[in-house]
Amino acid sequence: MNDTTVSKRIFTEEEIKALNKKYKPLSIQQRIEELYHDFEVTEVMLTSSFAATSAFLLKLFSDVNKEQEVFFIDTGYHFEETIKYKKELTSKYGLNVKSIGAIKEEHVFTSKDETWRKNPDFCCSINKVRPLETIKKKYSVWVSGLMQWQSDHRSSLNIFEERGDILKFYPLLDTTKGERDLFIEKHQLPFHPLVAKGYNSIGCKHCTVPGEDRAGRWNNNPKTECGLHL
Repeated sequence: MNDTTVSKRIFTEEEIKALNKKYKPLSIQQRIEELYHDFEVTEVMLTSSFAATSAFLLKLFSDVNKEQEVFFIDTGYHFEETIKYKKELTSKYGLNVKSIGAIKEEHVFTSKDETWRKNPDFCCSINKVRPLETIKKKYSVWVSGLMQWQSDHRSSLNIFEERGDILKFYPLLDTTKGERDLFIEKHQLPFHPLVAKGYNSIGCKHCTVPGEDRAGRWNNNPKTECGLHL
C-alpha cells in the first residue's frame, strides 16, 4: 500500500457482480480488509455523520486502516452533542477526520431563509449533497454504513452498487440490528449522547426529534433520506 494517487476507476457490470460474489460470504472485518487488497486507500472515500451509532463502522475501519480519511459533512446545523461525539471518537480511535461543508454564501442563504422548513430536500442538497459532490469525483469507492433493516430503500441494495460515477460499498449491509448491538456491547462503543434522550437517528437539529430507528428524522415529512445515498 502506498499514498500515490490512483486514477478513478470505472467498473463494468460483470466486475461489480464478481465483487458482490466475493464479498458476500465474508465477515464485516474481512470485507474491510479485502477492500484494501482490491483498492488503494487513496481510492476509498469514507463518510460519517457521527450520529447515533457511528462508532460501529468507525471502530471497524480504525482497526483495519488508520490511514483512511473520514469525511464529516459539517452542515452548520449539527447538535452540539454531535460535534462533541465527533471529537470523542476521533480521539478514541485515532481517526483521520476531515470536515467539509457548503459554500458559505449558500449556507447563509439556507440559514436566513430557514429552507429546512419549506424545502428540506433543497436544504439537504445545499448543505450535504453538494459539498460531497465536489470531492466525490476523486474517488473510485464510497464506503457507507447503511444496513438493510433501516428502511425499505436500503433493503434492496447489494454490498457493491454503482451509483452514478462511483461504486458504493456497504460492508454492514446484511448486519442485523441484534448483531450491531452485540458488537457495540462487546467493544463498549460509546453512543451519541442524544441516544439516551430517545434519539435513535440523528441528523441536523432543525429536522431531528426523538423516535425509533429513523422515525425521528424529518418529522412530519415523508422524507426518509437526505439524498446522499439515493
